[in-house]
Amino acid sequence: MQERLTRALDDPDDGGVIDAFGTLLAQREYLPLLLSVEPRLVAPGTEGDYFSGEQVTTWGVDQFWGLPEYPHTPYYRTFETAVDADAHLYEFVVPMVPPTWNDRERVEEYVTLMGQGTVPTAVAISTLDVCEPAAGMPIDHYQHWGLTHFLLDGHHKLEAAATAGQPVHLLSLLALGEGLAGAEDCARLPTLRARPRSARADRA
Repeated sequence: MQERLTRALDDPDDGGVIDAFGTLLAQREYLPLLLSVEPRLVAPGTEGDYFSGEQVTTWGVDQFWGLPEYPHTPYYRTFETAVDADAHLYEFVVPMVPPTWNDRERVEEYVTLMGQGTVPTAVAISTLDVCEPAAGMPIDHYQHWGLTHFLLDGHHKLEAAATAGQPVHLLSLLALGEGLAGAEDCARLPTLRARPRSARADRA
């Protein structure tokens, strides 16, 4: 299976990947999504950090601490697009161990493979959360659709892709009913994810 995931998958269940990872997961309903992502590694509090950027614009800083929410780990931003005039989709990939724990030689191996045209595949369990602030709270009121992928396999691949500026495939197993989103919202993801990438326009 490790060798199979070194290359791109042609469909979500190519080579029995879903069955293999399904034995590791709780028995519930999942929506498989095969995505192409171009990861960008972001550290908390730095430029591009969602939690000190877009989230603060809508919800403001924590009322007690006077600081943005702190995610406690570097993570990857991969995609965003408009849902409609009042909602925007943000996509994140969260490593289960910090990138500093990755084996440097293994990362470089993937950088080399990607430079030769190989597109490897990572695997994640995912959730969708659709959130908005209470009426009257913020200046910039809109829904945040947060599609978050928690890596099961592919920590070296994601870091290599971010380093090389190359795409990687991501097999997402979206856990239905586990996030703050309804079934209709989850069903829209394949269409939304096929849209062109677009940042949210400044509405200040």
